[in-house]
Amino acid sequence: MTKSKTAVKNADEFERLNSKRGEQMKYLGKPAGMWALFAGSFEKHLTVEFDLTAGQAKDVAARAKKKYREIIAKLPEFDKRDRFEMNIVNCAMLAAFILCMPQRPDIKTLTDYYAAAMMTPTMKAFCRASGKKKFTPKDIEGMKATAKLRAGDRNPYSWNMDFFEYPDGSGYEGRFTKCGICELMKKLGLYDLTPAMCHLDYTMSDAGGVTDFVREYTLASGGPYCDCGYKKKAGR
Repeated sequence: MTKSKTAVKNADEFERLNSKRGEQMKYLGKPAGMWALFAGSFEKHLTVEFDLTAGQAKDVAARAKKKYREIIAKLPEFDKRDRFEMNIVNCAMLAAFILCMPQRPDIKTLTDYYAAAMMTPTMKAFCRASGKKKFTPKDIEGMKATAKLRAGDRNPYSWNMDFFEYPDGSGYEGRFTKCGICELMKKLGLYDLTPAMCHLDYTMSDAGGVTDFVREYTLASGGPYCDCGYKKKAGR
C-alpha cells in the first residue's frame, strides 16, 4: 500500500473514531444516568403492561439500549441553561423501547406503561423534593428565565414557553408553543403516541403532593399550545 493510500485509510479511521467518540461523549452523563436509573423499570414493566415473558423483556431492553444510543447521538447539543434537556433524553429512552417492542403499542397501554415505568421510588422522591420548592422565589425566577431563553428558537428538540402567574395567587402556568418531544417523536415516526408522555405531567404533579395539575390543550393532540397549570392544593 502506498503512503498516500495509507494516509487516506488512517484519516478515514480517525474520522470514524472521532465520530464514535462524539457519540460516547453525548451518551455519557445525563443519557447514561437516565438509562442507569430507569432501564430496569422499563424492562420490568414490559412483563406487566404488555405481558411479555422475562426473556422477551430482556431482549427488548438489550436492543433498546443500542437504539437509545443511536437516537442520542443524533441530537444536537443543548444550551447549558436549558432545563428541559432531560425531557428529550427521557423521550429518546421511551422511543427506543417502543421501536424495539414486538408490536406497536396502543396509546392507552403505552400511557399506563410509561407512568408505571417512570414512577420508581427514586422518581417519587424527586417529585416530593421538587414539590417542596414549588412557588418559591427561586422556582418563579427559574420559570421566568426559561421563558426568556426561548431555547426552541435555536434547537428543534427544545421548547419555547410563556409564563403566567395566576392573578389570584393560586399558582402559575407554563404555556408551551414549541415542544421538543413532539419534534423527536415525529422524526421517529411515533407522533401519534406522544400523548402517552403528556399524561405523565398529571402523575408527577400528584406525586409532588402540593399542586393540582390543570390543562386544556396539548400540541400533540392538535391544540394551539400545551398549557401546564399548577394550582396550589387547598390549605397551602
